[in-house]
Amino acid sequence: MEQRGSYTRLTAEEQGVSRRTAPKVLLIIPAYNEVDNIARVVGTLDRDYPQYDYLVVNDGSRDGTADECRAHGYRLLDLPINLGLSGAFQAGIKYAYEHGYDCAIQFDADGQHLPEYIESLVKALEGSDIVIGSRFIKSEKQASMRMFGSSLLSGMIRLTTGRHLSDPTSGMRAYGPRAIAELVTGPNLGPEPDTIAYLMKKKGLSVSEVPVTMAERQAGESYLNWKSSSSYMIRMTISVLLIQFFR
Repeated sequence: MEQRGSYTRLTAEEQGVSRRTAPKVLLIIPAYNEVDNIARVVGTLDRDYPQYDYLVVNDGSRDGTADECRAHGYRLLDLPINLGLSGAFQAGIKYAYEHGYDCAIQFDADGQHLPEYIESLVKALEGSDIVIGSRFIKSEKQASMRMFGSSLLSGMIRLTTGRHLSDPTSGMRAYGPRAIAELVTGPNLGPEPDTIAYLMKKKGLSVSEVPVTMAERQAGESYLNWKSSSSYMIRMTISVLLIQFFR
């Protein structure tokens, strides 16, 4: 077992041993102001999918999200301030790394990610470092500005990496041991399409997709609107085309 900074890296032999048994899976659930959704989402996991561990990362919520988690006894990492999705995800991925998980899955707290697809994500990791739950393997993208942005990102990732990803903006992603290690020890990597492009292009990680469907948010409000979506697309475009080459 090797030490790198304050984190422990499993050797290739140790990783091989863990892969011969059932993989140890952690669902990372970043949550910001999700008091109306969190009990339904985590309650379903507790009741129907007890074989998977989870960690709710409360991202400095201003509502009662953390209190709701404590009331139900959920496994909770309570951040004192709002770090944003990237910061909350990084906290969760570091937890997965330090506790020796074979697989870490980003899982939304708003109920849009469906737990019946977790098994297919985990299974696909047997041949890939990262697996994306794609909405568009079996269905066409609808005509909208968000879908245009998704197609634009797909084209830019293909241009810079040579790989086609049908749904680069999907937040339902599974990371294997190599990807977890890179996310923890690499240069401030968040759960975004530019990170996927960087890990493919610069680190040689393999990425695959499996088909999923996603539910509509049932309560609360998304942080995405036309202004934030436009800003997001500009940042991702600059990062995928330019910044990743200088990381």
